Amino acid sequence: MTHKASAERLALGDYLDERRADIETALAAVLPAAPDCPPVVGEAMRYSLLAGGKRLRPILCLASADSVGGDRALAMPAACAIELIHTYSLIHDDLPAMDDDVMRRGRPTLHVVAGEGMAILAGDGLLTEAFHLLAREPATSDPSIVARKLRVIETIAAAAGPVGMVGGQALDLASVASGPSGEPTSPLDHEALATMHRKKTGALMRASALAGAIMGGGTDAELTAIDRAASELGLAFQIVDDILDVEGASVDLGKTVGKDAASGKTTYPALFGLDASKQMARDCLDRARAALEAEGMADARLLGIGRWIVERSK
Repeated sequence: MTHKASAERLALGDYLDERRADIETALAAVLPAAPDCPPVVGEAMRYSLLAGGKRLRPILCLASADSVGGDRALAMPAACAIELIHTYSLIHDDLPAMDDDVMRRGRPTLHVVAGEGMAILAGDGLLTEAFHLLAREPATSDPSIVARKLRVIETIAAAAGPVGMVGGQALDLASVASGPSGEPTSPLDHEALATMHRKKTGALMRASALAGAIMGGGTDAELTAIDRAASELGLAFQIVDDILDVEGASVDLGKTVGKDAASGKTTYPALFGLDASKQMARDCLDRARAALEAEGMADARLLGIGRWIVERSK
């Protein structure tokens, strides 16, 4: 590694640490408190939301605002709302009716400690509160900022709903559900696997980057470039997730590994092998770089986040 590359990675590490700290501070203040919010559901929401994690999606939101020269503070409510939605999705994904997992972010999943009913309600609360936050913050009467907020609400809602994350999860469930002979009811080939991941994981990743750029006042050309790049990074993230489910360790990842193979899920390593899957993730990063460079937006932080996605070990 060259001295320049080493310095760039150190600078990126500092940036990620600073943004993560900003996000943790903001998240601690966004949820409703007692007595308006019953403590039993409020505590359940906080248990999952404030359990740490990579905070990749909100960081991507803030980095995209930075990349278009925008005010990062204007993007922070969207960044927090996206993390609320992401956390809700993890709570529901871990339920026995879905992925049936018992560990998330290094500790027992919410339904294990609070029961399935309260976990469902906490997820519902986080999803709903995300849009409450988007509607009220940043508080302004500036017509241009209000217009950006409306566009962000539409962008995030589409990404989180049936054409995005919920739709991707539905495809995932159908791909492992057993028919009369025990076979998956909707087995996935390469194209179907990519479609599922672009919805289940990629849609919210794209929305994260777009929301930041929108709130930062990015031009249409900048938004298009960021959208294309974020789509590739979202797919790369899921490919690497599939790889880590084979190669990673639960203590590092903070979640159970090996569950994809155990449940018969179609994954990139299962279809293509580990080496080819790793190359596909690198190819995603190359396409993301090309999309940004085409608009003169080879932003070091966005591309650094992309490298981190591809090279991460947890």
